[in-house]
Amino acid sequence: MLDWLRIENIAVIEQTDIYFHEGFNALTGETGAGKSIVIDAMGAILGSRTSRDLIRTGADKAFVSAQFSDLPPDILSENGVEPDEDGLILIQREIFSGGKNICRINGRPVTVALLRKISGDLVNIHGQHDGQKLLDEACHGTYLDQYGHTRQEILNYQEKYKILRGLEKEIQNLQMDEAERARRIEHLNYQVQELERAELMPGEEEELSARLGLLRNAEKYLNALSQADYNLNGDDEISGVISQIQQAENAMSGISDLGEDLAELSRRLEQARLELDDIGEAIRDRRMEFEFSPAELDAAESRMDLLYRLEKKYGPDVNTMLNYLEQCRAELDRIETADDELSRLQQEREKIFDLVFISGRKLTEARKAAARELEKRILKELNDLDMKKVRFAVDFQEKEPDSDGCDIIKFLMSANAGEDLKPLAKIASGGELARIMLALKNVLSEADITGTMVFDEIDTGVSGRAAQRIAEKLAQVSRHKQVLCVTHLPQLAAMADEQFSVEKGERDGRTYTNVIALDRKAREMELARMSGGSEITRALLKSAGELLDSAEKYRRDLN
Repeated sequence: MLDWLRIENIAVIEQTDIYFHEGFNALTGETGAGKSIVIDAMGAILGSRTSRDLIRTGADKAFVSAQFSDLPPDILSENGVEPDEDGLILIQREIFSGGKNICRINGRPVTVALLRKISGDLVNIHGQHDGQKLLDEACHGTYLDQYGHTRQEILNYQEKYKILRGLEKEIQNLQMDEAERARRIEHLNYQVQELERAELMPGEEEELSARLGLLRNAEKYLNALSQADYNLNGDDEISGVISQIQQAENAMSGISDLGEDLAELSRRLEQARLELDDIGEAIRDRRMEFEFSPAELDAAESRMDLLYRLEKKYGPDVNTMLNYLEQCRAELDRIETADDELSRLQQEREKIFDLVFISGRKLTEARKAAARELEKRILKELNDLDMKKVRFAVDFQEKEPDSDGCDIIKFLMSANAGEDLKPLAKIASGGELARIMLALKNVLSEADITGTMVFDEIDTGVSGRAAQRIAEKLAQVSRHKQVLCVTHLPQLAAMADEQFSVEKGERDGRTYTNVIALDRKAREMELARMSGGSEITRALLKSAGELLDSAEKYRRDLN
């Protein structure tokens, strides 16, 4: 249940606190006073998309917070959110003019996505656009599945349908005409032959690049090795560094027994000589092994040019080109054996199509069973809403298997005795749509754990006795769920357990909106205004009092 809602700097609302009650809460006020802003604020706290335009002019940010109690068990724990020690959750959302959002649950930062995820278990908001969804026949199957709890049948069907679509895609790819097939084979053969002629080797590009570096700098390379060999080993006339270190080592070994520090120096000279011997040997080996040939340089240059040209066509490196070669070979093999593969896939498709058909039939049976029950429930609800002669039916038509099953589902209605059942869009008036939507929402909500239902002007196009029946139905719903209703009808407002007036005023050149809880006298004044406009007469006040008395008696009888 929604205990209270705090709104700061949203549109014309600078700051207001609304303390809701159990049962039926009504929000009334003049058109444009800001009733829809309250609904927008509720949407924001539940993770709906918001715009920075929602922020009050001159403010840096908007803020909304709400407290919920009497939470259904385990609705939050699976998302890593826990109520406080009193079983409450406090949701806060700050919306900044720069587009940033900060959301918290019980002081813990959370994402907008998480708010959106848990919101369905907290509040259901039903707006005027829901009537248009009811007219949209593409939504009727969703309504029926929601009522019939056919999720498992849908999952079983979709699992097999997904396999079917995959097979059909493979079949389509193989079913190319002969000219296209010949062109593709020719193109693949050319690519395979070009790559095979290149005799590519994994890692050869790195080795070739290193060898080219040596060949292009052969003279510099050999001169450096020769100079280093001379410096280390000398020649017939001049001794090198190694020979001189040997002499120093011999000199120190003669006095190494005179102290440990001298012995250590002698050992270090020996180690230096041995290390330089190894380095000198490696340098001589590199110099002796290196052979420069202009022909090898030309061949390496040509090979590198070939790899560069192939990489521009087939990939950024040799390994990628080798992988592409394998793909071409595999595709070529598939095309050349396409007839056999096509036959195999078509046989598989026939088998899986039978399974799809069986799963689709089970789904249809589950839907038809749910439809029979839904028809009864909707007719009962419509009867309560003073639509006793209305007939309502769920129509099924077969269609080719699709992602949502094998059924075209439509809600049909006959508004008057003797008329044929027809689509809702061709029959229902605005008032009838409002009552049908209320009936449908009430039926669907019975198995719903959501504690709060919000109706945003669901009474559009309704008046007179129909309005009274909607008011009574909302009162019935409010006995097991909290109901919040934005309304322009006095019948609905009078039936509420608690009524709030959304009032707009001006101060210092700025527009301000406040939400005020009304006592009995203020409710009479508001109901009189709703009934008669700006001029409130004694007769209107008396009528408003009688309306409140009648509604109070109806609520007592419900209890």
